[in-house]
Amino acid sequence: MKTFEEQYLSIVITQFAHFKERAEQAFSQLSNDELHWKPSEESNSIVIIIKHLSGNMHSRWVDFLTTDGEKSYRNRDDEFLDERLSREELMYKWDSGWQLLFQTLESLVENDLHKAVTLRNQQITAFSAIQTEIAHISYHLGQILYIGKQIKDKEWTILSIAKGKSK
Repeated sequence: MKTFEEQYLSIVITQFAHFKERAEQAFSQLSNDELHWKPSEESNSIVIIIKHLSGNMHSRWVDFLTTDGEKSYRNRDDEFLDERLSREELMYKWDSGWQLLFQTLESLVENDLHKAVTLRNQQITAFSAIQTEIAHISYHLGQILYIGKQIKDKEWTILSIAKGKSK
């Protein structure tokens, strides 16, 4: 029987894969122009959210157990600049961040979850850092899906259970 830690690592890898797949299902429904759309000047477009998540993953998951998760090379403010990226550039950023996340999680062993890691100069457990990332990514996934639904309205393909189809 697997230990709690082994089960947890398996579950979080599956959960992150689900988040990535859902977001990509949303991206596939949208044109490049629609990926850049934002509901107001102060809002984020899907492009900005992708850049932010990629920047976050490149910071958090490089040398996860040994260095601060907020790397000195990260320029978080630049992640929120609306720049015209091609879909190929955007998906490269997206995929490279996820690759780091999955490589790191797959390399962890059960005792690693109890180790202290640093995030913005604060010590937390690796377990807590992973939970923080689950919350962070799911928050932004919700934004991506909501923006996609706003753009497509009735043309949006529901990615979970459609209204009135629960039974």
